[in-house]
This record gives sequence, C-alpha cells and structure tokens, in this order.
Amino acid sequence: MRFLTLNDWLSWQETLHPSEIELGLERVKNVWESIKPNQLNVPVITVAGTNGKGSSIAFLQSIYLAAGYQVGTYTSPHLYRYNERICINGNEVGDAQLIQAFDHIDKARQATSLTYFEFGTLAALSIFAIAMQSERPLDVILLEVGLGGRLDAVNIIDADLALITSIDLDHQEWLGNSKEQIGKEKAGVFRENKICVISDPVSPSSVEQYAIQCNCKRYRASREFGYSEAPGQWNWYGHGPHGKVNKTGLPKPVLKGQQQLQNASGVVMVVEALNESLPVSLQAIREGLLNANLGGRFEIRQDKVTTILDVAHNPAAAQLLANTLSEYVKANACGGQLRCLFSILADKNMTEVLSPMQSLCQQWSIAPLQHPRSAFVADIKNELLRLNPDNQVESYDSVALAYEQLVANATSGDIIVVFGSFYTVAEAGSIAV
Repeated sequence: MRFLTLNDWLSWQETLHPSEIELGLERVKNVWESIKPNQLNVPVITVAGTNGKGSSIAFLQSIYLAAGYQVGTYTSPHLYRYNERICINGNEVGDAQLIQAFDHIDKARQATSLTYFEFGTLAALSIFAIAMQSERPLDVILLEVGLGGRLDAVNIIDADLALITSIDLDHQEWLGNSKEQIGKEKAGVFRENKICVISDPVSPSSVEQYAIQCNCKRYRASREFGYSEAPGQWNWYGHGPHGKVNKTGLPKPVLKGQQQLQNASGVVMVVEALNESLPVSLQAIREGLLNANLGGRFEIRQDKVTTILDVAHNPAAAQLLANTLSEYVKANACGGQLRCLFSILADKNMTEVLSPMQSLCQQWSIAPLQHPRSAFVADIKNELLRLNPDNQVESYDSVALAYEQLVANATSGDIIVVFGSFYTVAEAGSIAV
C-alpha cells in the first residue's frame, strides 16, 4: 500500500495529475473498466446544475432513507472532512474504507494519471460496488456532478434518471460563456430513452433540446409539475407515469431560502417518476423534507452572535443569499449590524458575487483563502471600494482570524454572514459555535 493515512493519500492525489481539473472521460472510464466492478444494478440518479445540486441530493437522500431504502450518496466538494463526500445511509464512510478504495484504484490505474476528483469519484463507485454485495445492498445511488456534466467523471455511469437544477454562469473557462452553452454541457448526463427532470422553470432551451435528442421522458418545472405555496406549507402537483398527482400540505423544507421550494419540487418529481421501482409514501416525503441536512446553505449558528454560513460563490447564488438574508432580517426584526466575512477564488466573478450584498452589509472583513487560486486581498478590497467608496473594509491574514475578531467585536443583535466560497465557509465554520 502506497500510504497508510487518509491525509497522505489526499495530499499525494493533489499532485498526481499535472492539472487540477481536466475534463474528459477516457482515462477515468478505462480505470473503472479495468477494476471490473460489481454492477451497480439499482436505480442511479445523477444531479447536475449550477446551483441547487447539493440541496437536491440532501432532500433525495433524506426522503429515500425515510422510506426505508439503503442509499449510497456521492457529493462534492466537502466542507470539513473529505469523508463527507461518500455516504451510505447518510453516514460518512470511514478512513479505512477510503484508504482501501484508494489502494485498489491506485493498483488498477497502472500508469494512468488521475485528478483528485477522478480518484474520489472512482473511490465512491468502488465503495458502492462493494456495498452491493453486502447483507443489506444499496437500493438507490445518488451522484452529484462535480463540474459540468458531459465530461465530468461521474458521467461514466449511466443514470436511470438525471435531474438538472438551475443553470447560471460559473466555470465559464471550462463550460462556455453563455447559459445555453453551459446548459448543453450539464445536459450531457442525459441518457437515451431514460428519464430527465428539469427543476428550473427558466432553464436554457439547450437543456430540453438535448433531452429531445436523447428521447428522454421529460418532466419540466411549470409544465409537467410545479408547486404552490400556502401559509406554513406548500402543495405539489404533477403528471407522474400514470397520470395526474397532487401532494398537498407538505411542510416547508428545513433548508432555508425561497429557492429550496423549487429544489424540493424537482425532487418530489424525481421520486414520483421512479415510484414504480422505488415506492415512497407521502409521509416519507414529509419526513425527508424536514430532516434533510446540508451544511453551508444559509446555515444559521447562534451563540453570542448569530452567524450565517453560505457557500454562495457565483452571481445567482449570491442574489439568492441576499434575498433570503433580507427576508430573515425582516422576519426576525434584527436590530444590530450586518457584518460580512468574504473571500473568493480568483477565477470567480467577484463583482457580481459582491454586488447583491452591497445594500445589506454594513461592515466588510476580508482575508485570503488557504488555496493556491485564492483572490488577492488587495483585489477584493479594491473591488469593494469601487462598488461603494463608503464601504468599511478590514483586512486579515486568514479567514479564521477575521471571524474570531468579528465575534470579539460583535454586539447584541449583530449578524455575521460568511460567504464567497466553500473554503471560506469551511475555515470559519470549523471554529463557529
């Protein structure tokens, strides 16, 4: 075995491939086939999109667990521990399982170079294949696309159903400079004659066009399904495999934000579309919506000061954060200052991520990320002052130091909002109470 600890394996994987990201399926598919894995002969649901993937996976996992199924889940990136990426029945796999899977893949790949993400994807699939042979084999597998769809490593597996969440501008250097181009890349997870669910009512036309090319059974938001709100609850309606279906009196999702109803509506459509092979009761849907858990999506922590952690790192996600934050401040009659802790990767659209928060934030704290692609603090400060010369900006050497200082200076009623990147949230969230 090459390494004995998980950290050593992960550190080595970061240096194995000449580039951090290399889209394409040939290398990873060849390694997967050389492993000669057990067949993943249960329904596979692949989730792609710009925003809403993690929330949709969290709802699906929670609903299927509430229905009594054995569920394998692969997501990325992680917040605090690598193990978060691979779960069986909602439980993170242990270091020993990951190390064993990494060793198996390392021996099978021979001279083939793999990226960090590709190694992790193969590890997840290998662990699921082993779980298929256990006393309680998996009933359903949930796969979250890492970047794009068509050329993402996850796409070596043929999905029985593909869910496409909202599409927006992000990762343009790999996916294209328009929503239409990005939508087509995301739709690359569709398969011939299989099912697709499009949960965004304003999805680019390229998504549906690709679905038509694949002859998919299509379920589209605001056409084949939708939802309506009622006080303290919501109602879902749609066309399932056997006609019209209504599900009334559903509880508001535990995950915060208006967009979560859109995500939950798409998830209920997924469950309904697969109801013949994976029957789910209305009660299981209700329990799943209430029990879903996902860190860093308008995650509220309250101690001496209220902290809101949100991984918003693209324009659409930042706008959703601003909208949700405005509603939260109004509903809770918050009387203190709103202080933002922000950092971001240099390849993101800093201007459009910062802009929605300008009218809300009264004091900015900024710091570099512990990542080679971190934006420079000077660039963040310059952009904040360009957007509003009156912005109050404090710079720190690290996100952790900035957060500690914010907490120390906070007074009653203040809210600290941490956003801009998974890395920002992870560093602050690891010390937030």
